[in-house]
Amino acid sequence: GGIHNYLYKLNPSADVSGQTKFQGSNILGKFQITWRTNLGEPGRLQTQQILGAPVSRKEINMRVVEVPAVIHLNRPFRAYLNLTNQTDRQLGPFEVSLSQDETQLEKPVGINGLQTLMLPRIEAFGSNDFQLNLIASKLGVQKIAGITALDTREKKTYELVPDMEIFVET
Repeated sequence: GGIHNYLYKLNPSADVSGQTKFQGSNILGKFQITWRTNLGEPGRLQTQQILGAPVSRKEINMRVVEVPAVIHLNRPFRAYLNLTNQTDRQLGPFEVSLSQDETQLEKPVGINGLQTLMLPRIEAFGSNDFQLNLIASKLGVQKIAGITALDTREKKTYELVPDMEIFVET
């Protein structure tokens, strides 16, 4: 008797080419363990379908590429961003701005200068690099939040950049 702990690396079996995973599906499959006892008897354990995190496919993805390592209070700084079209059709042109949220009258990080930046149309599966001039008005750890892009042709607004934290010093 006794307890034995094992660590296994899982690899897909050779016959997965016949199986197809549907676009947007969050079903990962079933997990099956087979073994033989000391006397050669087979053993088998199989789970029900395993569900992964829901797959949400965004038409547009915006990400922060780079911000300065040192950001000073009430001094402008540049944030470099990338807007990517993840569809098979052309999108845009876009108006990039900071959303006007009534719950936060004075945001700790705002746009310095023109409040709206115009970006040209983006080809299917293409991307566009651009920069925003920002300014921080509060010390400490702050979030760059609420950057949106409005597709002026389709009149569709995308809330894009996940909140990004920066450190603001004097």
